[in-house]
Amino acid sequence: MKSFIKFVVFLAVGCAILFFVYRNQSAAYVLECQCKGGCEYDSLMDKIGNDFASANIFWLLAICSAFMFSNLSRALRWNMLIEPLGYQPKTFNTFFATMVGYLVNLALPRAGEVAKPATVTQYEKIPLDKLMGTIVVDRIFDVLMLLVVTGLTFLLQFDNLYNLLFGDAQPRPECVSGFVAAEGGFIIPWMLLFQAAVIIGVLVLAVLIVKWKVIKQTAIAQKVLGLLANFGEGVKTVAQLKNPLMFVVHTVLIWLMYYLMMYLCFFAYGPTANLPASAALLAFVFGTFGMVIPSPGGMGTYQIAVTAALVIYGVQEADAFAFSNIIFFTITIFCNIVFGLIAYIVLPIYNKGYEPVLPAAHTEQD
Repeated sequence: MKSFIKFVVFLAVGCAILFFVYRNQSAAYVLECQCKGGCEYDSLMDKIGNDFASANIFWLLAICSAFMFSNLSRALRWNMLIEPLGYQPKTFNTFFATMVGYLVNLALPRAGEVAKPATVTQYEKIPLDKLMGTIVVDRIFDVLMLLVVTGLTFLLQFDNLYNLLFGDAQPRPECVSGFVAAEGGFIIPWMLLFQAAVIIGVLVLAVLIVKWKVIKQTAIAQKVLGLLANFGEGVKTVAQLKNPLMFVVHTVLIWLMYYLMMYLCFFAYGPTANLPASAALLAFVFGTFGMVIPSPGGMGTYQIAVTAALVIYGVQEADAFAFSNIIFFTITIFCNIVFGLIAYIVLPIYNKGYEPVLPAAHTEQD
């Protein structure tokens, strides 16, 4: 019952965010249609449905292929972390356990981080507590890669980010701008949000400096310090692997595939087909941070983030919003849900009669 309540709450949060975003985008679409004297579709929902149906299936399949390749690389990287424990899990099992994790995350955000190793424990007989340690290291390097990619994006996209904060971040036809002004506006106040974030950040930093001796004794501070310590331990663990370079290669491949998923989707949809690779990088980073919010798969917040990134490159809001839904639901439905369900079906069949080779008993000192 507790898990069911959590599922309902998180699903409600995701649906509420998505509905709020859709309602605002729909209102803006109506204004644009009034401005132009009519649109091809009567409502934004009709437009999204038709845009999804007309998307190039070849590129949608390419997106799914890149996603599955990233998961194969993730499974191989995970095996590298498990092998020092004395176990040799099958890549088939770690791959489909990864897909189970994605499926569970759609129901309960972050719950997949437990379901994933629990699935491997079921079929490989590896103690769950040992596998949880490998998951921590796995996530540490994902966070490091996110920081690296974000820093690279900031350097390469500084002009566009500056325009988002200080310029006209949402170009519109002149008549639409007039409608928006008359109706109170639908433009997100990026500059105001930026100023508020800076002020809050400075205040938090000041409080941390002045009250650090007291703050560091709190449970939250201890948890943060523990996470930082885990970062260091995680880096040491990888350095001690038989082939740490290959671990890094897999890490880069995983994130390269994530980026390619966004870029390949550009070609599937007319309004984004001619955007540069740099636009995909910005949309990818925005979308990644959008998925951090605890809603099912980042539903709603992902659409906000990707839409904002594409608008910077001159894509009309309705088109940008339609694109964000095309890539989100392509990955969610045809990758996470379909392959997650396949994993639940094929894993017990594949492992029927399988007895994993367990390591020799370690001494108490080991």
